[in-house]
Amino acid sequence: MLAPHLPSSARADPDTARAVRAILDDVRASGDAAVREHTKRLDGVDVSPEQWEVPAARCQDALDRIPAAVRAALETAVRRVRDYHARQVDEGFLERAEDGTEIGMRVVPLERVGLYVPGGKAAYPSTVIMNAVPAVVAGVAEIVMVTPPLRGGGGGTPDVVLAAARLAGVDRVWRVGGAQAIGALAYGTRTIPRVDKIVGPGNRFVTEAKRQVVGEVGIDMLAGPTELLVIADDSADVRLVAADLIAQAEHDEDACAWCVTTSPALAVALEGELARQAAQSPRKAIVERSLADHGVVVVVPDLDAALEVANRRAPEHVEILTREAWPVARRIRHAGAIFVGAATPEPVGDYLAGPSHVLPTGGTARYVSPLGVYDFVKRISVVGYSARRLEQDAGHIIALAEAEGLPGHAETIRIRTSDVRHQMSDLRHDH
Repeated sequence: MLAPHLPSSARADPDTARAVRAILDDVRASGDAAVREHTKRLDGVDVSPEQWEVPAARCQDALDRIPAAVRAALETAVRRVRDYHARQVDEGFLERAEDGTEIGMRVVPLERVGLYVPGGKAAYPSTVIMNAVPAVVAGVAEIVMVTPPLRGGGGGTPDVVLAAARLAGVDRVWRVGGAQAIGALAYGTRTIPRVDKIVGPGNRFVTEAKRQVVGEVGIDMLAGPTELLVIADDSADVRLVAADLIAQAEHDEDACAWCVTTSPALAVALEGELARQAAQSPRKAIVERSLADHGVVVVVPDLDAALEVANRRAPEHVEILTREAWPVARRIRHAGAIFVGAATPEPVGDYLAGPSHVLPTGGTARYVSPLGVYDFVKRISVVGYSARRLEQDAGHIIALAEAEGLPGHAETIRIRTSDVRHQMSDLRHDH
């Protein structure tokens, strides 16, 4: 019954894939000139490469200009996100055995990370914070940011976005966006340096560009339309359920808002409450289209069935609105983030709770984690054998090397162990 509604791996349509490939090839070949041309063609803004970078002083001025209430909210968000992610720091390890052998793992921050922040028509300071702060906590040496220029008004960047970049620890900001910005970060141009990893959401062209540059650079994930699944029983307030679904639906027409409930009465009441609240929304057209195309209400016999639906759906966000919310939450195996209880609507995670709101979508929560400190480091294995351990393991290594048809592997072990045996024999002879 659920199969038609369950997510599948998102694939770009052929036209999008071809258009993005052409842009990326152009950027690889022509650098800044290609980035400028595609920005002019797609965004309607023509800014010379010398004017792309936003001076640090401009970011500080933006921080000084924004309303005090907004600044306080941004500062609180940065602090909460930093404190949460500090718990994710991995120090690595190095263990020394009695024979002197040392085995370990070094955890090393990436050198340069590129952050993509959507823009052009809107401002997303929360995206800046949720991507940049975990990278700062991880110890990334340089965090650079690209964001589309505003259409009209000279192609600037909203003050609130620049203020967030200043507070979050972004080192440099460029006013370019789209697939061409992803190409610039992946390949490097005269103006925009090549990065080690690209993070941050975008439209389907940005997402497809990230997919196509994998291998040149790392990426965080391929984010699709945002998703919410609410698990509700007969104790849930239908007004809250409707409000939470509408808050999700207002993102865009492709947003997915589900309610899985054990209460047929709530399901019936929800239809009218959604219509009432949607009619009052300033984003009424978007909400109604999203709910019509992607809104789903599933009535199930019990919470076991509700949990089965949620775990099969593996959504980006799960809300638990039941009498005993925590026991239900502990049985969720597949989700990007879980919001427990009536006092925890999903927007608290979008802005202030602490965990990054960059989360897996499209069912990838089955195997993908939220963005975290671990996304901004790499791990290096460290091995330091003692002569005694090499002598002990030589036979096994030689046997495996010969089984794989790699005689040079075996010989390099034989030479070393033969030398050790000769040295030991010489010592015994001297004594």
